[in-house]
Amino acid sequence: MGRAFEETFGIPRALDGIPMGGRTDAGILAEAAARAGVTLTAEDRRRFRDRYVERLREALLEPGHPKQVLPGVRPLLEALTVRPDIFLALLTGNSEEGARLKLEHFDLWKFFRCGAFGDETAERNDLFGTAMRRARECGAPDVAPSEVVVIGDTELDVGVAVRAGARSVAVATGSSGLAALHRSGADVVLKDLGDVNAFLNLLGTSLRSIERRPRVGPSENPQE
Repeated sequence: MGRAFEETFGIPRALDGIPMGGRTDAGILAEAAARAGVTLTAEDRRRFRDRYVERLREALLEPGHPKQVLPGVRPLLEALTVRPDIFLALLTGNSEEGARLKLEHFDLWKFFRCGAFGDETAERNDLFGTAMRRARECGAPDVAPSEVVVIGDTELDVGVAVRAGARSVAVATGSSGLAALHRSGADVVLKDLGDVNAFLNLLGTSLRSIERRPRVGPSENPQE
């Protein structure tokens, strides 16, 4: 994103210091532009998006940067995608093309039939309603938000679920540690998704019965 911003607007290092975890691409771009004194037009956004996609394709192939599927993610998606009582969808701050490129790189895009993406709005919480609508359009049943489980790795992901009245599973494989995710109000906090059977058991039993009871996690007194 930093490379794309510099090539689009001629301003280097414009994204330095801007937090990115859990935010939308549109929101990150808007903050960088405001700090750099750039007034964004629709054409500017299009030019930036095109540049970003080009640079992302390059970055995914660059050596020296750790890029891997996190523990349990692939077997969990494989287990969930065949279940008739589960509908998988994306709710991500990534732009749609950015999400597709990243997930296709690891052969994970195929697991998601639809989603809501971060090139549509700067406000992450607004994406929940879009994700629900698109899921229904793709064949998901019309369910209450309380029947939806949001899985994420930042406090902002948990915030989406809390605001919408959905359930949340927070996974400490990103920039947020266990203690921070517990404080965010997540219903369940996990170190990672490595224990697929435990997650499936959780999904089928305890998560359904959660009514803001004490959090489920690997420790009663979690440490960062």
